[in-house]
Amino acid sequence: YNLVVARDGEEGVAMAIRHVPDLILMDINLPVMDGYEATRRIRTNDVLRSTPIIGLSAHAMSTHEQMAKDSGCNDYLTKPINDDILFAKLKEYLG
Repeated sequence: YNLVVARDGEEGVAMAIRHVPDLILMDINLPVMDGYEATRRIRTNDVLRSTPIIGLSAHAMSTHEQMAKDSGCNDYLTKPINDDILFAKLKEYLG
């Protein structure tokens, strides 16, 4: 897989539309546009509607996870990211 990195939520939405990724790791605390809004905008794009999105945040409260899922994230991981869990999620969504 090729990795594409965005500096903020607005750029992330534009890059997702341009590159049509197989999976998106969405930081929730992004500048310009947060990850919740970026995910909602990505989900309005017909081509990206089913792209798996894993929300990433330092917030470990269940309310934050629910907010991420309500915005369109398929899954949610808290920072610091456990490599074994991340790779298991990548395998789950990418095969």
